[in-house]
Amino acid sequence: MTHLPPRIYLASRSPRRRDLLRQIGVNFDVLVFRSGERGDDADVDETPFENEPVERYVERLALTKAEAGFKRLHWRSLPFNPVLAADTTLELDGAIIGKPTDAADATAILQRLSGRTHRVLTAVAMSDGTKIRSHINVSEVRFRELKESEIRPYVASGEPMDKAGAYGIQGHAAIFIEEIRGSYTGIMGLPLYETAQLLETFGYPL
Repeated sequence: MTHLPPRIYLASRSPRRRDLLRQIGVNFDVLVFRSGERGDDADVDETPFENEPVERYVERLALTKAEAGFKRLHWRSLPFNPVLAADTTLELDGAIIGKPTDAADATAILQRLSGRTHRVLTAVAMSDGTKIRSHINVSEVRFRELKESEIRPYVASGEPMDKAGAYGIQGHAAIFIEEIRGSYTGIMGLPLYETAQLLETFGYPL
């Protein structure tokens, strides 16, 4: 009898997270929230609580996404495999910086990051319906001084619009980055060291 390799669900629309899971040989199915589904968490509210520390914020969202994802296995009558979720945000001067709302917001974010060092925080969480665990990765990224003539076409390219902090380290914005300290994959949106620890906790062989 042939045994199928174990699978997990990835509760994320991010193509970068999919690529990173494939990089380490994880078998997964994408589990995304659909509009109109039962519950208030079809689209997880990413509004920070008042005075919420950024570490607590990013971990709370990852945990909420993993729990919401597992609920959908019940509602859709899908096989009960573990659900992996993640959330990435930036912190600068104590302020949480998420995805830009529009081109003007993306431009303003990049102007704030120019010539400065910011923190990138990615939390990963996993749930199998009986237990839920999480890890958090914190990295530092320093941008060189950016010219308006660089910011404008980068924003116009559309690349910043679905990314925390309005940039993707794996894209054109790599030329803006002077130094990183921490996890490259964490900055991309899925720290593979912490992800592997979670997978091991849930009995997934790597």
